[in-house]
Amino acid sequence: MSRNSGSVPAMNRKSSRRKTRRSFCRMEELSTLMDLRGIEGKEEIDRLYGGVAGLLGRLRTSATEGLNGNVEDIDRRKRRFGSNIIPPKKPKSFLRLIFEALQDVTLIILEVAALISLGLSFYKPTGSERPSCGTAAGGVHDEGESEAGWIEGTAILLSVVCVVLVTAFNDWSKEKQFRGLQSRIEQDQTFTVLRLGQVEAINTSEIVVGDILQIKYGDMLPTDGVLIQGNDLKIDESSLTGECDHVKKNEKDPMILSGTHVMEGSGKMVVTAVGVSSQAGKIFMLLGAEEEDQPKKKAAKDMTSERILLRLHNKQEEGASMEMQPKAGDVEKKTHFNKKEKSVLQGKLTHLAVQIGKAGLFMSVLTVIILIIRFAISTFAVEKVPWNDACAPFYVQFLVKFFIIGVTVLVVAVPEGLPLAVTISLAYSVKKMMKDNNLVRHLDACETMGNATSICSDKTGTLTMNRMAVVQCYCAGHYHLKLPSPDFFPTHTVDLLLKGIAVNCAYTTNIMPPEKEGGLPRQVGNKTECALLGFATDLHRDYEAIRRQFPEESLYKVYTFNSDRKSMSTVLRNEDGSYIMFSKGASEIVLNKCCKIVSSGGEVKAFRQADRKAVVNNVIEPMASEGLRTICLAYKDFPASAGEPDWDNEGQILSDLTCLCIVGIEDPVRPEVPEAIRKCQRAGITVRMVTGDNISTARAIATKCGILNPGDDFLCMEGKEFNRQIKNEEGEIEQERIDKIWPKLRVLARSSPTDKHTLVKGIIDSKALEQRQVVAVTGDGTNDGPALKKADVGFAMGIAGTDVAKEASDIILTDDNFSSIVKAVMWGRNVYDSISKFLQFQLTVNVVAVIVAFTGACITQDSPLKAVQMLWVNLIMDTFASLALATEPPTDSLLLRKPYGRNKPLISRTMMKNILGHAIFQLAIIFMLLFAGEHIFDIDSGRDAPLHAPPSVHYTIVFNVFVLLQIFNEINARKIHGERNVFEGIHKNPIFCGVIVGTLVVQVIIVQFGGKPFSCVPLSLDQWLWCVFYGFGSLLWGQVVTSVPTRILPFLKSAGQDTQRDATAHDQTELQKDDFEIDHSKMERKNSRVLSCRSVRRLKSQMRVVNSFRDNVCPYESLESPKSRSSIHNFQTHQELGTIDEEPSSRSSNPPSAPPSGTPSSTPARWADLVEVDPGPAQAQRRPSVDFTLEPPDPFSTT
Repeated sequence: MSRNSGSVPAMNRKSSRRKTRRSFCRMEELSTLMDLRGIEGKEEIDRLYGGVAGLLGRLRTSATEGLNGNVEDIDRRKRRFGSNIIPPKKPKSFLRLIFEALQDVTLIILEVAALISLGLSFYKPTGSERPSCGTAAGGVHDEGESEAGWIEGTAILLSVVCVVLVTAFNDWSKEKQFRGLQSRIEQDQTFTVLRLGQVEAINTSEIVVGDILQIKYGDMLPTDGVLIQGNDLKIDESSLTGECDHVKKNEKDPMILSGTHVMEGSGKMVVTAVGVSSQAGKIFMLLGAEEEDQPKKKAAKDMTSERILLRLHNKQEEGASMEMQPKAGDVEKKTHFNKKEKSVLQGKLTHLAVQIGKAGLFMSVLTVIILIIRFAISTFAVEKVPWNDACAPFYVQFLVKFFIIGVTVLVVAVPEGLPLAVTISLAYSVKKMMKDNNLVRHLDACETMGNATSICSDKTGTLTMNRMAVVQCYCAGHYHLKLPSPDFFPTHTVDLLLKGIAVNCAYTTNIMPPEKEGGLPRQVGNKTECALLGFATDLHRDYEAIRRQFPEESLYKVYTFNSDRKSMSTVLRNEDGSYIMFSKGASEIVLNKCCKIVSSGGEVKAFRQADRKAVVNNVIEPMASEGLRTICLAYKDFPASAGEPDWDNEGQILSDLTCLCIVGIEDPVRPEVPEAIRKCQRAGITVRMVTGDNISTARAIATKCGILNPGDDFLCMEGKEFNRQIKNEEGEIEQERIDKIWPKLRVLARSSPTDKHTLVKGIIDSKALEQRQVVAVTGDGTNDGPALKKADVGFAMGIAGTDVAKEASDIILTDDNFSSIVKAVMWGRNVYDSISKFLQFQLTVNVVAVIVAFTGACITQDSPLKAVQMLWVNLIMDTFASLALATEPPTDSLLLRKPYGRNKPLISRTMMKNILGHAIFQLAIIFMLLFAGEHIFDIDSGRDAPLHAPPSVHYTIVFNVFVLLQIFNEINARKIHGERNVFEGIHKNPIFCGVIVGTLVVQVIIVQFGGKPFSCVPLSLDQWLWCVFYGFGSLLWGQVVTSVPTRILPFLKSAGQDTQRDATAHDQTELQKDDFEIDHSKMERKNSRVLSCRSVRRLKSQMRVVNSFRDNVCPYESLESPKSRSSIHNFQTHQELGTIDEEPSSRSSNPPSAPPSGTPSSTPARWADLVEVDPGPAQAQRRPSVDFTLEPPDPFSTT
């Protein structure tokens, strides 16, 4: 009996486990569910689970607590539903990379020629026939030397193998580095989840089915899910559906898909599908399957930046290897349509490579033709050798030899090392820029940043520290310059204030304890809201208690912040059926919606137009003039007797508010920003501030940063006025109107993301200045996406930036710091200069090698530099030189010159002088050794050697001197602007030093031990010393070339100019003047002249300022007068710069004028009743520039 009774619980446990297994959702079931949309999805949830609550139960999760975070539970869910990881595309194997490297046309030609030479070398004609074939063919009497003819063909093949292996290894290492960067980007992606009732940020790959995600404005959703609770939630699903309209998510449409973007609102969702089971994952897997099924099609469409950089002539900027996988809707588009046009450097390099390639091809063909003609004339005309069929193999061998010489000339002439240099330089810069807090997503952005002429920067977090705190407030009729004790305020007012701050700030925003004892509290989430929560803490109140009383699920209605509202409002339902709404937002905007205000006793009074004017003049403006961000806090009661309000009528709901408090939030300027902006200005880069703050705050911060300086006649403008000035009567934007504003514009305040996009587009498209602008933009919000995409380089904030902004950007600032942008400029210019250094070196080698091979072939019927030697030289100047010169670290001197711009030639006239000057010296040395070397060194001549002749000391010396000249000239190539000290900073580049030493060591090995494969014989110590002496002469000759002024060589032309746009007449003049070149040989002579010029300019500037203030004359008087620079209110009252909607006829026709001295201030009499400034005397001392008597008699007058 006892046994039976004991078996019943066991049976129940088994039954319970079976029931548990049955009740737990299946992956296929959830995956099928997420294929449904809209009301169909809701109906299916209701049918299968009885609603969202039933789905949560089946997934063993809680809407308020989330998962328990147990490791075993997480692992079980990963095994059952999969991990949130989409497997990356399989990398190319090393053999595949070798095969692709072998596709190079010149290498294929060389391989074929080497195989023919190798086959013919084994042909052995009879001895009696050999003398009749001519002197060249029959001049070898040593059978051993004749039988060694196969060595040259074998050596060429081995050299080709070496080049292919090096190229494949570079491709492999580059792809490995890109994948590492991709994993770095993915590792930095975190998302907010709810586990054990605690909000925490985890890596997106750790999210599992059943997790509760807190989604908010700007998020890119990493998984599929079902909405649990939402606040005004709108999703952009265009990446999956192609529909541009934002989809409103609520209980009627709770289906949320991975890869979509939250454009508005916030909410909670439960994860139902991850990884390859999600909607985005399914598409990626389909794309991968198509690529495997259609490899040829894939190869045609594969436009990753690695292959692009290796093939300059097919270059189309894509950067796919640096991005996340493409979205489904963009796949087809991305293969045919570029995100941006070809970058500046790419355009110039492509044009230059085509020019050099054509010249090299012409020279190689001409070399082969001349060699054939000379051989035919020498053999059949001079020696009168009759045709003999037995001699045909010898003649074919000569033809193959000539063909190999021509191909080696082409190999040396064609700059196939150019894309490698670009790749190495960019990859090196990207890696180093990570340490400077720049995470590069698109390779071309690195070098484009070096050409930047304009930076449009956000204020908060970029120019400022983004650690905000409330330092001033106006509450209960008192203006406090320092926060008083909480007892100073009425209790009821403090209760309302605390309740409004607690519930009307995002629940993901919190003030956390400091990480270290004695440190500052940690601010998590939106920094402005953190400042408000800190203000609540300063009032000795616990905002967390309010949030526990009103959890996020209990919020009745939330009007989330967006760029149109400029405010956020939250509605609570009271127990009696009434409602209360708390609002916060930009002070001028929220204040305009207030009709009541809390007075000193805590009671509510009417808030009329005159009162509003007084608060603006005496509270908001003084705060803003000190650089404080002003936020207005208000509330509104909805009595139960009035019934349910129409919550969709925002205009009515968000009006007739009661003003609780106005706070001034301080966000100090980052200490390193003023110096960084000065560097930008010295470097010829204009910095503009585009911010949502009011104009006085923006101007104060811009002055602290150095964007504005006293006496400047630059413009500060509000977004509303900017839009009014750039649009015609029909409301259309005109480029001509933008061109009248942007050159002088430095601050755009109260701007929307649309204003930012309009400004950026206007600057980029403008032709007002001779040099086209290259614009960089910073952004952090979702709506900044269009401006970031339009900009030449888009910077997203890594800390405060949304996922949408990051996806639209080219570079992510991991520290949100403006000084990191300056480092990006430095690295970008360094990339440009590194490529120029490599070009200067390679083109010198090209010119000398081609001329030596061509001249030697024409005169001696053979190239002094053999095919294998040419391949070694090619390896030196391609792989090794690109590695050495493309990894030069940047210096501060890069910021002492103007930007190159779009039309500046890649090869300047100074560089052309260096190339031709060193080429002349090297050719003189080589030809001297070639035609007189046997007399100088007392050795046998190597000229006119017959086929298969043994290597000679003469030609070994020529080859050795040629290589040493290139090695020493590589040091010269480190400087491209005429600097004399070519060794400056060389110890800071260990890669360069290693390449130089390594090349020297290999050259010694080749000469001493290379033997027949390299056509070399060992040299004596005396001969080596002479070779080094000739090579070292290149350094001495470099000083001579530097001493020759570029301006006295008018025949020099620039090269490598981008031909994407027609050059203007000014561009041609600019090429002749060479404005942007630095001639260091003249800098010392100019020092005293520069100092005197600076003094004169400073004096003129001061006189201009004095005259401007004395005569009250300003070239932009219609936009901004000097008087208006100290007053936000003047901007509001000017017809051109009004910020409050009034009828044109209601504006005062007379300009504001200052009342005579001694006239009482015309501030309304009610101000004394409305506000008390505390403490009084301190105000005049702290803000001497604010003089109430300078204000117009009635700024808000409607007469």
